[in-house]
Amino acid sequence: MSRPELTGHASLFYNEKEARKYNSSSRMINVQREITLRAIELLLLPPDQKSLVLDVGCGSGLSGQVLEEKGHVWVGCDVSRDMLQVAHERMEDTFQMDSDDAQHSKMKVGDDSDSDDGDENEEDKPSTGDLMQHDMGTGLPFRPATFDACISISALQWLCYSNSAAQNPKRRLLRFFSSLYSILKKSARAVLQFYPETAEQAVLISECATAVGFGGGIVVDYPNSAKAKKHYLVLSCDRTSRKQLPQGLTEEDEQAGHVRVSKHQQQQGNKIKPIRKKKGIKTKEWIIHKKESQRKKGKNVRPDSKYTARRRPGKF
Repeated sequence: MSRPELTGHASLFYNEKEARKYNSSSRMINVQREITLRAIELLLLPPDQKSLVLDVGCGSGLSGQVLEEKGHVWVGCDVSRDMLQVAHERMEDTFQMDSDDAQHSKMKVGDDSDSDDGDENEEDKPSTGDLMQHDMGTGLPFRPATFDACISISALQWLCYSNSAAQNPKRRLLRFFSSLYSILKKSARAVLQFYPETAEQAVLISECATAVGFGGGIVVDYPNSAKAKKHYLVLSCDRTSRKQLPQGLTEEDEQAGHVRVSKHQQQQGNKIKPIRKKKGIKTKEWIIHKKESQRKKGKNVRPDSKYTARRRPGKF
């Protein structure tokens, strides 16, 4: 399967059909949730404190929902209008479900309830997120020192590809990181999870981030796994954060609730894959075994010789 970044602009790839499919996949929802939880962990946000978090490439709002569960206020931006429409519907459905549950609780308790009005209003609260359509490659349109943190899930690698002659990947990356550095508070951190196609892309992204003033680096979880491997660009406005760069997770971290390799994937990874011959080319052992089975069936088979299974030269 080819990478979606090679098919064209993100707004064209994530159309209405793809957005609905993305939001209805239970596997995709679980993976996005686990990646977001890991990104929030790497942010090192103050415990029991509400923070304003920017979600770049928020998509259908899966990562924003996790931020809400953690008690944070978030603003999501994405270039795909269809993905934002799905995110808006998700936020409305969540609010409607919370309202129905709160109304059901009120009817069940009845007039004998001694609960305060403030608690009832707190249960019936709307979503803490907001959405906007914007291309992150053109820079982020926010005031300086606005956000306490920033996350991005599976979006940053799109900036490494150009969809027209006027688009330059390095220029778009520099414009994005420069605006991100401006809108973050001096004590803020940013965790951007991405899927680089090559090592050169990861180096380019890291160099562009440090060129505008960021400190930090890339944290790789499960580096020995082909499927569970994840790249996190952990950035801080403080350049001394390089000394405090967290370690990536490995398969031995069984007790941590992060994205991990399943038992089936571990078994598949430990197996030694057999060397398969090219289709249409028979080995000598296979030919001898085939001839022997034909003899047992009573068929007339030529005797074996030193020329058996020897490849013939090309046509004259």
